[in-house]
Amino acid sequence: MSRHLTREVIADQANVVAVPTIVEALQPVQVDRSFEMPTGLYVATAACYLAFLAILVTSFSSPGLILPMAIIGVLIAGFFGVPAAWTRMAPGSAKRAMSSGQFSRGGIMTLTGRLSAGEATVQMLILPVLIVLWALAVVTIAALI
Repeated sequence: MSRHLTREVIADQANVVAVPTIVEALQPVQVDRSFEMPTGLYVATAACYLAFLAILVTSFSSPGLILPMAIIGVLIAGFFGVPAAWTRMAPGSAKRAMSSGQFSRGGIMTLTGRLSAGEATVQMLILPVLIVLWALAVVTIAALI
């Protein structure tokens, strides 16, 4: 059950500690903006999204869809352009994205453990590929109806 606690009761039971002092970091903080994945995987992801857009634009071309498709194209460019610019913000940084060779040899460490290159590639590209397949299914259904 709940009961009303007065300030005096709370003050008697409270564990009052001093305010901690703020100290500077002993070493400068290293910011990793590389996302570590090889550039080719990002290119493949962007290509899948652009393929999705191209399939829909060519299949359902109409004057009413020009603006929505243009907006989607700008958003796709932004979704990949901003992170690309982000990685170039600190040119003196020692961290760079892995090369394809490094990625294929060592895989990548994730929150749940190390993934091989194939596992990481599947994990990264499964949704974009499924979106392209979904666009093909929609176009096929529309053609049959």
